[in-house]
Amino acid sequence: MRLRRKRLPPELEAAFAAFCRVLDQIEPAKAALTDVMPTTRLQGRPFPDALMDFEEGVARAQALMPAWRTDAVEPAWVACDHGIDEALGRARRLREEAPELGGFEGLIWAVEQLLGPLEVFGSAAERFHELRAR
Repeated sequence: MRLRRKRLPPELEAAFAAFCRVLDQIEPAKAALTDVMPTTRLQGRPFPDALMDFEEGVARAQALMPAWRTDAVEPAWVACDHGIDEALGRARRLREEAPELGGFEGLIWAVEQLLGPLEVFGSAAERFHELRAR
């Protein structure tokens, strides 16, 4: 017996490829931000440096967003677009206001505030998965 892998309809292949290019910017941006967390061996990356890399990566992702907008994933696209706007707005406020984070708990709070709006990309990936032909 041979199992076939589910495939996207041909009309969604380009949108999915574009979505993956957006993720190729989002994921390293998120990783740069989580590098601020200290471990038992490493001090953790300076927050301002990580914030700058996060903003740059998310801004690159934002520039790529229009390429995967299609009716089949429109609600997911809108949620992701809003998530990017929210993440960039929060990052800008943190950069401009530069609050005292006060240690580990403050870092956790800041990272969660910035990453939270981007969780919608998981739902968008699920939507593409749902659209795969059986």
